[in-house]
Amino acid sequence: MKFPRNEREEVEGQVMKIYKESSPALETLFEWAYINHVAWSLAIVFLGLIFWLSVALVNAENQRNALITKQCMDPVFKTELDKKCLRTVQSREHWWQHLTYALTNLSPAK
Repeated sequence: MKFPRNEREEVEGQVMKIYKESSPALETLFEWAYINHVAWSLAIVFLGLIFWLSVALVNAENQRNALITKQCMDPVFKTELDKKCLRTVQSREHWWQHLTYALTNLSPAK
């Protein structure tokens, strides 16, 4: 069916108007909320920092306990320490024992 020129352009204009209104708004289509990214990034960084400090605390408490209980005395020179032993000694059975002792006893026992 042929439309006269004016009616055809009018129908095409209405169809294009409907199409334009149904398409998504490109301004808000790829909008990101950077606040969530910052919050999650900070949470991950702080969890990593807590993990790293916990590992350092466990190692320090392990060496402190080995020094207190004299587990790393040098067999040849009785007043010296075996530094290789300090790196590998396990003064308690589990790592969580070191962590709980270090967190609950803030000052050394007298």
